[in-house]
Amino acid sequence: MIPLRDANPTRRTPVVTLGLIAACFAVFAVELSVETTGGEAALEQFFNTWGAVPNRVSEALAGTGDAGTAVTGVIASIFLHGGWEHLLGNMLFLWIFGNNIEDRLGRLPYLVFYFAGGIAAALAQVAIDPTSTVPLVGASGAIAATLGAYIVLYPRARILTLVFLVFFYQLIEVPAVIILAFWFVLQLIDGVASLGAETAQGGVAFFAHIGGFAAGAVVGLLVRMARRREPRTPGWP
Repeated sequence: MIPLRDANPTRRTPVVTLGLIAACFAVFAVELSVETTGGEAALEQFFNTWGAVPNRVSEALAGTGDAGTAVTGVIASIFLHGGWEHLLGNMLFLWIFGNNIEDRLGRLPYLVFYFAGGIAAALAQVAIDPTSTVPLVGASGAIAATLGAYIVLYPRARILTLVFLVFFYQLIEVPAVIILAFWFVLQLIDGVASLGAETAQGGVAFFAHIGGFAAGAVVGLLVRMARRREPRTPGWP
């Protein structure tokens, strides 16, 4: 199932979401330049320098490593991507689901939420494989946090989805709770299957997705609880 768009309008232009998408494309252009001029070895070094390297983060948390380098890597990694498919897939999900979360939280709170989700996602992967030297790259963890918040705040939102049935495909509207729950279950299955391996299958940090999604769902629950406690204005629903 591939989501294409949601039927969940926003009240204002999602400038933060658009800015994040633009930033990811700009950083990817830098990656392409690095690879063009220096080849795959240069790109690997670029990822190692700017990605979130689990053993580097672990050492920083233990007080034996460079905290500044570790923090920079965790933040910068949110804008890095391993290829066109990785980038375009992430940006599609960010656009579909991020604009509504930005609209619900507000622009600045959403930006803080997005980075906090990315950090939580990276720490979840570090907790699973703290000695790994393979850099984590991609906005997937931060976007997973957005998905977690969306499933809590808009479970009934209709998502236009491309569904493949063996050799055929169909466009249907599916409730967000089904699409996102299905996605999360896949991450759990692949995450468990990847345990014990040096890296996750296909280079995907599944536990970053799981951690980001869980963190976003918690924030979504807190937002819903806060909404229920707000005093009602007479005459308003």
